[in-house]
Amino acid sequence: MSDKLIVMEKRVYIKTFGCQMNEHDSERMLALLAGCGYQETKRWDEADLILVNTCTVREKPEQKAYSFVGRFQRLKENNPDVIVGVAGCVAQQGGERLLARIPGLDFVIGPGKIYRLPEILHDVEKGRKGACAVGFEDGSSVHLPISHSQQLRAYVTIMQGCDNFCSYCVVPSVRGRERSRPSSEVLAEIESLVQRGTKEVILLGQNVNSYAKNNPHELTFPQLLAKINEIPGLERIRFTTSHPKDLTEEVILTFGKLKHLCEHFHLPFQAGSNAVLERMNRGHTREEYLAKAKRLREATPQISITADVMVGFPGEREEDFSQTLELIQDVEFDGLFSFKYSPREGTQAAQWKDDITPEIKQRRLEVLQELQREITLKRNKKLEGAVREVLVEGRSRNSPHTMMGRIRCNRIVNFPGGPEVVGELVKVKINEGLQNSLRGELCR
Repeated sequence: MSDKLIVMEKRVYIKTFGCQMNEHDSERMLALLAGCGYQETKRWDEADLILVNTCTVREKPEQKAYSFVGRFQRLKENNPDVIVGVAGCVAQQGGERLLARIPGLDFVIGPGKIYRLPEILHDVEKGRKGACAVGFEDGSSVHLPISHSQQLRAYVTIMQGCDNFCSYCVVPSVRGRERSRPSSEVLAEIESLVQRGTKEVILLGQNVNSYAKNNPHELTFPQLLAKINEIPGLERIRFTTSHPKDLTEEVILTFGKLKHLCEHFHLPFQAGSNAVLERMNRGHTREEYLAKAKRLREATPQISITADVMVGFPGEREEDFSQTLELIQDVEFDGLFSFKYSPREGTQAAQWKDDITPEIKQRRLEVLQELQREITLKRNKKLEGAVREVLVEGRSRNSPHTMMGRIRCNRIVNFPGGPEVVGELVKVKINEGLQNSLRGELCR
């Protein structure tokens, strides 16, 4: 018999709810866990560790997260050794209350404390249950390892938290105040990613336009974009999210100057009525938003503009909702993320009466979404006959002989092809504009 010690590989299953920030946090946690001997698995029933990364910005993903965690209570009864943890915004907001609410939950860790994941997991493995790490008393949450897996498209956090305090938004309480990463760290991380095969980076922050705004010794956001644009081997740069009040002419003009900056701008407006915007504490008016959207299209005619919008905010009258529809028609967004308002614990708006009935919210949402579908289809059809550069990401979900990728303005294109083009920048002629994507053919 061999005297060698056999180390059993441990497996982690991670489920992510919410935005790109949560997806990126999950990547960072997987990198931390790899250092603890954990390999990712896509099957929760074979995992030694189940980690649910949660979102509480809106009600629906929060409820999905609670429902998902609830599934593992019976699993814990059958296999007490499996470790179950909750991370993300629900963890930050719920803290120790989650441990009391969810039987069998072993630990809770907020987004500002995920660097402590190995330490907490070690304690749980040694028998200490009920660990809870939340809060933002230091800046360590942005100094985390990057994934060592090869990624064609990679998220890079440039800042965390938010100082805007919109009356409906829970982000400042679950992500903390704004903290910008040093530009030297951002650039070093992107250089490392590119060396391992990354061709497109997506810069993340709750409000990237205010990057390092209070640090005169740091790069501004446009200057950071310019430095990233110079990194050899990087083909594409994207960023999200922006706040209209901080969108400057200098940022707008970067799209015409920087070769690798993709022509796509996500600019949430939330409502088209000044009365509603004021109650939301958005810091901009309807007219200011329209002027900036117009300026984006003047400076870069081919730019794609997407946004977030909600319906049913407290006090929203039919007249207010009509103004939202008018704004959508004026801007002609390429796409919208639309949702119904739901009160979020800890926000100013949660103290107000939620006076719009569920039926009215649903009707307004359906009307808005139908309008946007018409606009999106029209704008997609305008691309028919055009030739566009596509970064090929892989096979299409619908056919093994069809490949998919994105054009620079972030629309998905499906076209016949083989795996040899994955990871390549290719020219594709757009033959058909559909509701949610484009169809085309390779230009040989």
